[in-house]
Amino acid sequence: MKKRILLVVSLLCALCMLSGCAMLNMNQMESMFRREAQEETQNPAIFGTNDSDTVTITREDYERLEQFSELADLIDIAEEAYYEDTDRAKMIEGAAKGLMSALGDPYTYYYNPEEWQEMWEDDEGNYTGIGVLISANYQTQICTISRVFKGSPAEMVGVQRGDILYRVGEDLYVNANNLSDAVDIMRGLPDTDVDVTFLRNGEEITFTITRKMISVNQVESKMLTDDVGYIALYQFAGEAEKEFEKDLNKLIEDGAKGIIMDLRDNPGGWVEQARYIADLFLDRGELCYLVYKNGKEDHTEYLTRNGKVDVKLVVMMNENSASSSEILAGALQDRAEATVVGTQSFGKGIIQAVNEIGKNGAGFQMTIASYYTPNGNAVHKVGIKPDVECSIPEGDNGMYEFADLENDVQLIKALEVIQEKLK
Repeated sequence: MKKRILLVVSLLCALCMLSGCAMLNMNQMESMFRREAQEETQNPAIFGTNDSDTVTITREDYERLEQFSELADLIDIAEEAYYEDTDRAKMIEGAAKGLMSALGDPYTYYYNPEEWQEMWEDDEGNYTGIGVLISANYQTQICTISRVFKGSPAEMVGVQRGDILYRVGEDLYVNANNLSDAVDIMRGLPDTDVDVTFLRNGEEITFTITRKMISVNQVESKMLTDDVGYIALYQFAGEAEKEFEKDLNKLIEDGAKGIIMDLRDNPGGWVEQARYIADLFLDRGELCYLVYKNGKEDHTEYLTRNGKVDVKLVVMMNENSASSSEILAGALQDRAEATVVGTQSFGKGIIQAVNEIGKNGAGFQMTIASYYTPNGNAVHKVGIKPDVECSIPEGDNGMYEFADLENDVQLIKALEVIQEKLK
């Protein structure tokens, strides 16, 4: 099982942006989650015998257990007095979810074993569902379709980017807080149907969608002119960094002297993948630096190496570009003379540790640090400011064909900018 730190959150059927989520290598951070060992004479271990129900523990451990006595009492009371049979495992799971929820952070939560397994399946980009990427806004509670995968069941019935996910089935009205429940319903066995209702221009549209196995491509590319290559990176998941490098090399082989990197609607993902991709365009230096709650700065965690490609660079972003997208764009803007074109990004400048917990296959993710660009610019609740501001026209939902140089005004502007840089 991989242990890393996440800058984007994948939610079950549809990979969804909880406004983006960034992840770090858990092996590098695991010391934050384990208690330091002490000498036995100072902190003797728990011991007992096979023929005794009595164990001896330190006062420190006893006082720690005492903190949970009220929770244990509630379990006992429920098992004794609740009017129906109880499930102790479910009660403990609910307590774990509540504990993480009480931190008040939408990016910190507990995965039960089934959710943990599904999260990793989605990260690999293979799952049964309808084939959409969902952006969840915790301020408005609105869940918007930010990408419809090519050849997916959703595309076949007419779901469009910009549609608002309104209802799944007959009675689950979707918001940011229950999106995972909606995703659970949209998952299922291949060749089974699910009714999904969207809002489009204020009107309800219901589609009956047949679930299929979805294989998600994270990268798409094309030569726009003889010397300009275009590469869209949809999410930092699966093997996105390898897909990106392969497509970049092909564009350069085809004559690209300038690259347009499209990070619009990219909700983020693994920080290490952002570092890998940044490394293609940068020599040795920082990708970003981390700041922990004690104020300590870490300038050594994410470094790039020498060996950058010799190309001019434009990066496209919009208000849905978050987390690892912002880490990558910020580093390229600060250190690769990349010109950012589009609109101000989302502004998720915090990262989450993702790790297993317990012995039953459960897991959790928890916000552990803020990050800053190499030049010391804050990202959280600020975003990456474009060098060239360009918004899509009012009423335009952005549903273009890939590399559409007739209708995509932001791409048209990005091409103008890169051509100017190549002069």
